[in-house]
Amino acid sequence: MKLYRRTLMSGLVATLALSGLAKPVFADEITLEVLYNLPGFTKFHQPLADEFMKNNPDIKINFLAPAAGYNEGQQQVLRAAVTGNLPDVYFSGYNLTAELVHALAPRDQITDLTPFIEAEGGQSFLDKNYSPKMVALGQIDGKQYGLPVNASSPIMYINADLVKKAGSDPDNMPKTFPELIELAKKIHALDPKIAGMGYDINGWPDDWLWQALIFQQGGKLVDERTKTVAFDNEIGLNALKLTRQFVTEGGQSLLDWDQSRQQFGAGLTGFIFSTPAHVQTIEGLVGDRFPLKTATFPLDNKDEGGVPTGGNSAVILTQDEAKQDAAWKYLKWVTGPEAQNTIVRITGYLPTNKLATGPNYLEPYYAEHPNVKTASLQADRSLPWAGYPGGDSVRIWRTQRDIIGTVMRGEVSPEDGLKQLVEQTNALMN
Repeated sequence: MKLYRRTLMSGLVATLALSGLAKPVFADEITLEVLYNLPGFTKFHQPLADEFMKNNPDIKINFLAPAAGYNEGQQQVLRAAVTGNLPDVYFSGYNLTAELVHALAPRDQITDLTPFIEAEGGQSFLDKNYSPKMVALGQIDGKQYGLPVNASSPIMYINADLVKKAGSDPDNMPKTFPELIELAKKIHALDPKIAGMGYDINGWPDDWLWQALIFQQGGKLVDERTKTVAFDNEIGLNALKLTRQFVTEGGQSLLDWDQSRQQFGAGLTGFIFSTPAHVQTIEGLVGDRFPLKTATFPLDNKDEGGVPTGGNSAVILTQDEAKQDAAWKYLKWVTGPEAQNTIVRITGYLPTNKLATGPNYLEPYYAEHPNVKTASLQADRSLPWAGYPGGDSVRIWRTQRDIIGTVMRGEVSPEDGLKQLVEQTNALMN
């Protein structure tokens, strides 16, 4: 009787499934609990997850409520590690991944992706999909813990009319900061109400633009051997001198980054530096007031310089083997060319997968949106957005930003400002 009833029920479920009245039940369906940061990213995470589940009906993606930002997500995951309630997959900010790995790896709570990569073909798999600089964003202590999902490096937004009036070519902008400051000086001279440039490091919410000034000179943030700042030298001093020159020579107004964008959109700034994620926003602010162009970030050291890369890589935290296999499929999907094509079109970020720039994906889009393409041109300059030992990177930046502001306002000399930066940063790392 039991056997008959079980057979009858199985037949009923099958009949209902075929008639579309019931969803097929997969005996081995796996649910992945996934946490990402920034609620605005739902606009690409959800459709990509829907497409993934359609192609992998035995895997369900269940998103946890997104964290407000990378710092909040980091704290949420670290707390969950203590209670043993970690998500299966997490999208970790590049600048915080080292701290995450150092906290979780000793407890076997984060997964080294090397075995999965080897099963895909090892280095040939990586070479086919990611540039060396891009894949390095997910490497910590020589191991591959994450695959890069979002990537954003600072670019230049240009008022083509003002640049032309100052006698320069907006399609061939200067490639170094000294040359750009000279151009900004000429733009400012056109009209005292016009700022030659805007580098809004004084109001930026994180140290991305500060690291950019260090990295573009070929410098480093932290000395790995001594665990102290690595910019206590001419590179750090020159970075602070530049921030002061932006004001004294380039005519920069000291605004927060949102006010700076508004001023640029009104046609009152020659050029500004910001994230490629702001392309659509800035295009909207500019409208038809002037032709808007974009250009890559300047490098004073062409051979060794680079740009810090914001964004996140996907890491696997589950230690369940079946879930790990499912999570690996999901990681390959979100970092693959099809998903990257979607992400770039929605966000303006640069693609993390080399194949995504091809004719079947972003090539026609870039032809229609050259201002978005700019970010992809500096993928080979991508450097990891560094963090500080000790897990106090947020407080460190707020302290640094106050000091940099005093230098930009002329209240403190670059030399004294560097001394304060070094002393206070080292103190906060200990």
